[in-house]
Formats: sequence, C-alpha cells, structure tokens
Amino acid sequence: MPRTDRIHPTGEDTDDSNSNSTDTGTGTGTGTGTGTDKKAAFLRSGHRSRSLAAGFLLPALLLLGALVVYPIGYSVQRSLFDRSGSSFVGLDNYLALVTDDSLRTAARNNVIWLIVAPAVATALGLVFAVLTERVRWGTAFKLVVFMPMAISMLASGIIFRLVYEQDPDRGVANAVWVGVHDTFAESSVFPRARPLPVHPLEAAGGGAFVTEEPVRAGEPVPLPLIGVAPGNMPKEARPARAPDAAPDAITGTAWLDFTRGGGGRPNTVDPAELGLAGLRIEAVKDGRVVAETTAAADGTFTLPADRADGAVLRLPASNFREQYNGVEWLGPTLVTPAVIGAYVWMWAGFAMVLIGAGLAAVPRELLEAARVDGANEWQVFRRITVPLLAPVLAVVLVTLMINVLKIFDLVFVIAPGSAQDDANVLALQLYRSSFGTDADLGVGSAIAVLLLLLVVPVMVLNIRRLRREARR
Repeated sequence: MPRTDRIHPTGEDTDDSNSNSTDTGTGTGTGTGTGTDKKAAFLRSGHRSRSLAAGFLLPALLLLGALVVYPIGYSVQRSLFDRSGSSFVGLDNYLALVTDDSLRTAARNNVIWLIVAPAVATALGLVFAVLTERVRWGTAFKLVVFMPMAISMLASGIIFRLVYEQDPDRGVANAVWVGVHDTFAESSVFPRARPLPVHPLEAAGGGAFVTEEPVRAGEPVPLPLIGVAPGNMPKEARPARAPDAAPDAITGTAWLDFTRGGGGRPNTVDPAELGLAGLRIEAVKDGRVVAETTAAADGTFTLPADRADGAVLRLPASNFREQYNGVEWLGPTLVTPAVIGAYVWMWAGFAMVLIGAGLAAVPRELLEAARVDGANEWQVFRRITVPLLAPVLAVVLVTLMINVLKIFDLVFVIAPGSAQDDANVLALQLYRSSFGTDADLGVGSAIAVLLLLLVVPVMVLNIRRLRREARR
C-alpha cells in the first residue's frame, strides 16, 4: 500500500494507514465485548426466570404427582392383581368387565347417560337462553333455572327420591300424573269393596256382582257391601236410610254394612252405617242393560219399574277396580330415565348460563339483516344463531359428557335397593366393587382405569378444540 502522509494541525507527521488500523481494531474489540456481555446477561436472566417459574410450579407439581399421577399408576398396577393383591392375574380383571352381567349393565347405562343427558341439558339450556332474551323477566327466570346448581348432588338426590315416590299422596310426579289420568279416565268409587257370603249378592265374573234373585216393584232391594275403610268413604256420604217400598218403582239401598266397634247386624241398615254414595247400579235383562242409576248420599236408589221389573241388579266392576296409582318411576324400566331427569334439572341452568354468555356476543346486525331479508324466527335460530354458538355449544356438551361419565351420587341416592342393579353405572359399580365385605380391589381398580380411558379421549378432543380456537 502506498503511504499517505499528511500534516497534523500541530505540525506533526501522521500515518493515516496506521491510524485507521488502530481505530478499527479498537472499535471492533469494544463492539464484540459489548454484544457478548448482553448475550450472557440475557441468558442469565432467562435462567433466573425459569428457575423462578419452576420454584412456583414445584408445590403444584408435587401435589399433582401425589394426588393424581401416583394414584393412577397404583390403580393400573393394582388392576393386574387378584382380590387380595398377592397374585398377578394379568388382564383377568378387565375380562370380568365384559363377562359380568352387572358390569355390562353399568356400561350400557353409561352409554345411555353419555348420549342422552348432555344432549338434553344442552338443548334445554339453548332454548332457555334464547327465549329469556325476549321476555322482560328473563333475569328472574335464569335465576330460578340456575338455582339447582347451588344444591349438592346428595340433596338433589333426596329431593327427587321424594318426587318419584310411588304413593300419589307423597310423590309429586305421581300426584300430577294421577290427576291428569283421572281427568280423562273414570276413577273407581269403592276399590276392594265386596259382599259377605251371607249378603244377597253373588259374583258375576270380571269383578262385578249381581243380585241372587230378580227384583220386583214394591220390594226394596238391599245391596250391602264391606271392604271399604270408613276414612276412604266419599265426603258426601251420609248415614244410610232404608228405602220406602214403591209399587211403581224398584227401590233399594246400597250401604257399607260395617259398624265401628261391632254390634251391627248383617243385611240390616244400622244407624252408624254410611250409604255408598255414587255407586253405579244397572238393571240387566237377557244380558242387556235396560236401566241404570247411582246411589244417593244416603245410599238410596230408584229404577223405573216398567224397565227394571224382573231384571237382575248388577254392580259393575268399574265400581271396584283398584285406583290408578301412577307410574312406577323408580322401577326397573324407568329408573335410569328418572335419574337422568334429575340430572338435567340440575345442569340445564349451567348450560343456559354459558350459552347465554355466548349469545350476548352474537352480532345483532346479522340477526336483523336475516329478518329484513324475510327469514322467520325459526330460520334465524337454525341458520344463524346455532352456527354462531357452535363453539360454546361444543364447550357445554364436552363438559357435560366428562361429567356424566363420573356420575355416582344421584344414582346411589335416588335408585332404591330393588332397582339399583338396573340403574347401575360404572362409577357406582366402582364403589360397590371397592368397598364392603365383598370388595374386590382388583376389579374396582380395573373399572377406575376403564373410566380414565373413557374420559381421556373426550379431554383430548376438548384440548385440541381450545387450541384451534386460540390460533384463530
């Protein structure tokens, strides 16, 4: 390189080449040192942050390991051993889940729960959320529907055990059902009423009774019966009265031939005996009903002689059939739907609140635009509201599916002992297999592992859906 000399302002001779070289070296060295220091400081800062985060997470991880990971691992191990835990049996406990009748019933009921309960609760929550937006008292309605969520499963089970009582005088469900039934169907007046062998009546088949002899005008006809508790007599019943003879009519008295405390005479109207008010009486000739009537409050009745003279009086079976006592809600057939009804009562409010929150975020402009374009309310609901609420509906549905896989409390409390095998679910069978004098911890652990395997796919599906939502 040719040397370039220049005169320094001080008069000294300076070498530009050397000066530039020195400056460049100094600058490079300083820059490199500064960058290295910053990188090291950044790494130390990141290390401290990770250490701090690990320190905060450590207690939670220890609890998670002690309360979740270890029990899961121990359950898997225990499921491979026999009842006592001393002999290795491999997959025999899992094979028992397939071959045992009670376990198959529990698995079938769990499938029913998984399909029906989340779908019904979500559908009702959607309907409630949409409808309450259109009424002035919607907030109060939401409060009432959501209130069951504040009640424990145990308390709800006790409530519905009473609701489903078979006796209509105690069970609300059967009280309503019997009331509706009796509105459209004729009810029995005197169930279990019957004559004594010494009474002038005989069985006619099918639960009916007839007089032993044809009746004649002018001869009063006694129709005494027993078998009716005085407390079950009609409210309008009055003390029975012996009829007066009428030459142009068939007269008689139907009464309860029973005196409290004894002392009454059979086939005779005693002062303390009540008339069978409302008892149906038919006059039958040649198998055909020619006249009919009902007994008065004092038990007396009258039939026209021109039609009933010489006929046989019949008390039809409709007087004596058993009263309708409603539906056996907790019987083997309906116990699972009944318990699912209690679950829906509790969780429909949960679904309504979440769906209502999602509905509040739906753009009103879209709904109004659809209405302006001529869409009716059903089309707006089906084509706009439901698709926009699909993410929220998925959250509610998946949450309830995970919840019903673990259902135990309601089934255990509501289902009576006689129907508990028919209402059995996996969580209840897990309890029954793991505790008590006949406990088999191997089978119980196998059921616990099966429940875990059933819940995991639903959880994975939910996590993937949440990640997709986050990426949007």
